[in-house]
Amino acid sequence: MHGGEYTSTVYRSRRRGPGGGRWRTWLRWTLLVLLVLVVVAVCGLAGTYLWADDRLRQTPALADHPGRPAPGKGSNWLIIGSDTRSDLTRKERQELHVGGGGRRNTDTVMVLHHGASGPYLVSIPRDSYVPIPGHGRGKINSAYARGGPKLLTRTVEDATGLRLDHYAEIDFLGFTRVVDALDGVRLCLRRPLRDEKSGADLRAGCQTLHGRDALAFVRARYSDPRGDLGRVERQRMLLRALVHEGTGASVVSDPWRFYPFLGAALDAVTVDEGTDVLSLARMAWKVRGLTGGDGGTATVPVANPGLSVPGAGEVVAWDRARARELFDQLRRDVPITAVRVT
Repeated sequence: MHGGEYTSTVYRSRRRGPGGGRWRTWLRWTLLVLLVLVVVAVCGLAGTYLWADDRLRQTPALADHPGRPAPGKGSNWLIIGSDTRSDLTRKERQELHVGGGGRRNTDTVMVLHHGASGPYLVSIPRDSYVPIPGHGRGKINSAYARGGPKLLTRTVEDATGLRLDHYAEIDFLGFTRVVDALDGVRLCLRRPLRDEKSGADLRAGCQTLHGRDALAFVRARYSDPRGDLGRVERQRMLLRALVHEGTGASVVSDPWRFYPFLGAALDAVTVDEGTDVLSLARMAWKVRGLTGGDGGTATVPVANPGLSVPGAGEVVAWDRARARELFDQLRRDVPITAVRVT
């Protein structure tokens, strides 16, 4: 009996052995392949980070100064679009309808706040009439021309009472290249937009805007009955659409689209010395959150959008009480109630 039991046990063991060996071999190879894929992915991410970080342009935009606002809760970015023409050929200036040089101003000025509340993207009209340190009062967009990023950030901090933590700037040519790297950005317009000076000639309805048309869309204001106030809404609209497309799965998962887009974005953007690629990626993700229903967008409340000032022309005068309340809410990192949020 013992012999029969022993023989039967050995027989069953031999039958299980080859199958068990194949399973263990398959498992080892599967784990090895997964390990290789993980290593490749980590190396790829590390390589992408080093490549991107080395390509990122920085400038000393933020500096301490007497009376600088104390840090508040959450984080504040100053995002600007500069109208520099220095990198444009004569042909490019004609195609983009940007004229022929002159002083370098800021066509777009926005504050992105994020923290426990938000994110909130708040536009500051470029013709806002504010004190410019060392230069009296003037349009906020002229601060850059007078003293570069440092004077602009100081002007914004003094005017808003907000401590800026980061700075990001994009110029005309860089903007068009980023849009073109995505093969355009899709927008839906409620009404046609035609503006001779910016070159905008867009129909109503949903359409894909490529670089030149996208730039015309965000720069048009003379044909807009709301002037600069209408333009800042379009600027926010396009920024959200651009970030949403650039961080979407169809781009991020496709290296043939992702790396050209990332390269164009890095070439177009200049940040402060304390901002790295990861900080920039987090900022983009916060802007993307706006398209998903998080936070909202707003414009600094205005009392007079066409105030005539000797020597300055028509300027935008803030509603000081409501603007002060808005910036106080951002500083305390609480939901915005001082103005309409969209």
